[in-house]
Amino acid sequence: MTESQAGSSTSTALLTDHYELTMLQAALAAGTAGRRSVFELFPRRLPGGRRYGVVAGVGRALDAIEAFRFDQETLSALEGVVDDATLGWLADYRFSGDVWGYAEGDAYFPQSPLVIVESTFAEAVLLETVLLSVYNHDSAIASAASRMTLAAGERPCIEMGSRRTHEEAAVAAARAAYVAGFGSTSNLAARARYGVPSAGTSAHSFTLLHDTEEQAFRAQVSSLGKDTTLLVDTYDIAEAVRLGVEIAGPELGAVRIDSGDLGVLAVDVREQLDALGATDTHIIVTSDLDEYAIAALAASPVDGYGVGTQLVTGSGHPTCGFVYKLVAREGEDGTLVPVAKKSADKASVGGRKFALRRRNARGVAEAEVIGVGAAPTDDGDDRPLLVPLVRDGEIVGREPLADARRRHAKARAELPFTIQSMAKGDPAIPTIFV
Repeated sequence: MTESQAGSSTSTALLTDHYELTMLQAALAAGTAGRRSVFELFPRRLPGGRRYGVVAGVGRALDAIEAFRFDQETLSALEGVVDDATLGWLADYRFSGDVWGYAEGDAYFPQSPLVIVESTFAEAVLLETVLLSVYNHDSAIASAASRMTLAAGERPCIEMGSRRTHEEAAVAAARAAYVAGFGSTSNLAARARYGVPSAGTSAHSFTLLHDTEEQAFRAQVSSLGKDTTLLVDTYDIAEAVRLGVEIAGPELGAVRIDSGDLGVLAVDVREQLDALGATDTHIIVTSDLDEYAIAALAASPVDGYGVGTQLVTGSGHPTCGFVYKLVAREGEDGTLVPVAKKSADKASVGGRKFALRRRNARGVAEAEVIGVGAAPTDDGDDRPLLVPLVRDGEIVGREPLADARRRHAKARAELPFTIQSMAKGDPAIPTIFV
């Protein structure tokens, strides 16, 4: 198989680790592969100092489960990895179990049972790597994005990180950021695949292409209209602002500043725009922003933020540390037996989980309550967290991305006021097992 041919199948079955298949082979040979099992995807803790996390990637994970098929090309790639008997079993693989999980956009906390997979060991263990890959990446991006939009308040955030990460990760990142409140993305693949609104006008190269900045601005305004956004820091910002208003008039949509002391420059530019009569022209700032920089600009006359590198790298936490563990399996009498790791620092809690968010009478979250083996009692103000995603192998949990976006806004609004702080702290609510 050549490099250009490798991975050309639409199957997601090779997005996995070698040992998933060797475990399968050994379990098939031992006669234990068909044991009814419950796997759980969960975080042991939040990334250092974070007060909450955001679930993202649910829709992408469902697509991955549906496409997890071993076609002939995929099976050919596995020759020499597992024996012929295992290859024969894989040829007929179809996930036929159930999946429950937190809905996309919801908040999560330490030990939250984000995904529960119920099936045979053989069917469920194969999904481990691809589910962790999707959830760890997308939730890391959404968690960072949520803090950024929280710091931004009513000011819009634009996702601009495509050039700072893997090309496919960039598409997933744009999707996750949109779930967590970003208003648009620069990534056109995210627009095409997921309907995320896209935005963008010009870079410094466009200005440098022309003999003068005035020529560049006239070309842009002529083509894109007076409500375009002009990049004003290629040469002299004050002169660029003057030219922009002269060319487009007070109807100029926005100016973008991409370097320097953004807070100070925004004040100067706002004063200049107002003096030129462009009182409705917005100021957009970019330049390696994160949630802390956005929060620091809260008092500045900034109207929007473009965020790239820090967003697509999770703002210092590029993964959520989610794990996927067997928590129950069929015993000799046919009933489910809780199982758990006892490893130091990596212990897990056995048993099938249920979860709800305990809220007070005002609707403010007070605790993440996790029932082991049975659902916790709802006192009337609580909110169940697990929803059906797959039933008997059929995807039942698909939804429009806009639903996840709205859900996130509601879930974040019900959290305690402590999440407003960008400083490191404990989780906003405790996790309680019952």
